Amino acid sequence: MKSRIGVILIAVALVAACKKAPAQAQKPAGSTATPNAAAAPAAVKPVPAQLPEVLARVNGAPIDRGEFERAVQTIEAQAGGPVPAERRNEIYRQLLDQLVALQLLSQDAVANKIDVPQSEVDSRVAQIRSQFPNEQAFTAALAERRMTPDGLKADIRRQMLAMKLVDTQIAPTIKVTDAEVQDFYAKNPDKFQEPEAVHVAHILIRTPENADAAAKKKARAEAEGVLAQLKKGADFATLAKQHSQDPGSAANGGDLGFVPRGQTVPAFEQAAFGLKPGQLSGLVESPYGFHIIKMIAHRDGRKVPLQEVKAQVEQYLKQQKMQEATQALVQQLKAKAKIEILI
Repeated sequence: MKSRIGVILIAVALVAACKKAPAQAQKPAGSTATPNAAAAPAAVKPVPAQLPEVLARVNGAPIDRGEFERAVQTIEAQAGGPVPAERRNEIYRQLLDQLVALQLLSQDAVANKIDVPQSEVDSRVAQIRSQFPNEQAFTAALAERRMTPDGLKADIRRQMLAMKLVDTQIAPTIKVTDAEVQDFYAKNPDKFQEPEAVHVAHILIRTPENADAAAKKKARAEAEGVLAQLKKGADFATLAKQHSQDPGSAANGGDLGFVPRGQTVPAFEQAAFGLKPGQLSGLVESPYGFHIIKMIAHRDGRKVPLQEVKAQVEQYLKQQKMQEATQALVQQLKAKAKIEILI
């Protein structure tokens, strides 16, 4: 629950940065440079171990320690681990820069007479509160993040102002042409490769972890009973709903959709890819139990046609342009602003 109260405009790149980099990066293809010839990264000003109460001011508006620490907690929760000690200075500086950007965007929104109704703020607060079991747990989470209910509302209002500025001032200017979509598709063929896959459904009778011979015998007998009904013409989807112990597919009649090679345990994959459309397997034993697999369709590996992915590519390129335009606006605002970095 702790991660659900946090800054919502933190770049995905920061989350990735929190994850430890590999010990040795691969040399780019075609590179002739030796490790000794590699340029040293630019030095980053150290961030003090003890943070002050105010880390920066943007046109007089403070970015305080509580806000910064909440942002750190958010990216750590999303990254699934703490900021690596060896990258603390780099990541903290990037994070502070993003909080400065958030202040600049929200201030520009106010200057452009963009408003966020109190009802929208209250609705967002209610949405966050609903993710906690009770009011006491919600209040405790706020206190742990050194935040008050009013502070949460102020943070949400600032974030909403920044987003509305982007939505109203930048988004309408972003256009992606068919030529740009086609160019991206042509230059990135590896992104549109689809592996061989089979559309299958299954009925799973589970065996407990570390099951003994008696438990396996019982599960096998149950699975054989279901298989016997199928061989007599019983409807596969109906029996899957009644008997399958796979919670992810039983309600859908056992349907797993298209399953690419390499996505399932070997015994299941070998059986599934060995079937023909419409064919039923015998009992297939895996670490999960006993499966009965029905092959629905087979799909060869292919390059996905542009028409099938055009909308996704267009949205991806639009998001890229939005990010670039937002960064450009932030740089313009920085040039006019009074920004004091106090660490």
